[in-house]
Amino acid sequence: MALTDEAIGKIKQMIITGELAPGSRLAREEVLAGQLGLSRNSLREAVRALTAMGILVARQGDGTYVSSLEPHLLLESLSFAADVSQGRTALQLLQVRRLLEPPATACAATLLRPQDNQALRGILDRARLAATVDEFVALDIDFHLRIVEAVGNPVLTMLLRVLSTRTQRVRIIRGTQIERTLESVHQEHEDILRALQSRDALLAASAATVHVAAVERWLEANTITEETA
Repeated sequence: MALTDEAIGKIKQMIITGELAPGSRLAREEVLAGQLGLSRNSLREAVRALTAMGILVARQGDGTYVSSLEPHLLLESLSFAADVSQGRTALQLLQVRRLLEPPATACAATLLRPQDNQALRGILDRARLAATVDEFVALDIDFHLRIVEAVGNPVLTMLLRVLSTRTQRVRIIRGTQIERTLESVHQEHEDILRALQSRDALLAASAATVHVAAVERWLEANTITEETA
């Protein structure tokens, strides 16, 4: 593992110094291994790891390239970790979401156009009619993403997508008294939308904080119960 880490570090250094620019093709395996003073096996493992991170891209029959290195693309590799997170880790992800989503919602309040608010209204109307938890969660994700996308920062959008994935949301809702929980969420969504429609940034931030904090409190209570059981 130490040799693989060394190989990863050397390739990253080539990218940082500009020797390997975004979109550039890596030299053939034997050439690059010799250039970096690595075994071909260590280099191969490093390339696999960096490909999984989204830093490198393997093109069948064409070689391995440095990706575009856009931050929002690199963050996609965190989605799996968020999907499988439970207990304290899931709670920590929600805490970070609470730090980011309210100010993003406040910013969106001044940027959303009338047609954007109409689209959000339509999402909430469909959410009320959702027949399954999965259908509701898909609309819930769409509602929040449309708000944060108005800020125009793809890194922020991806971060918030990662911090609360579809899998995680479904798991949380199914762990509650579903009807009561969904009614509370519907009301919290309506509060957010009203604040956005009135272009009240402070109220929008407050409504978003209440919404995320409610999920956080439920998860915290259940995490403590699981740890003491």
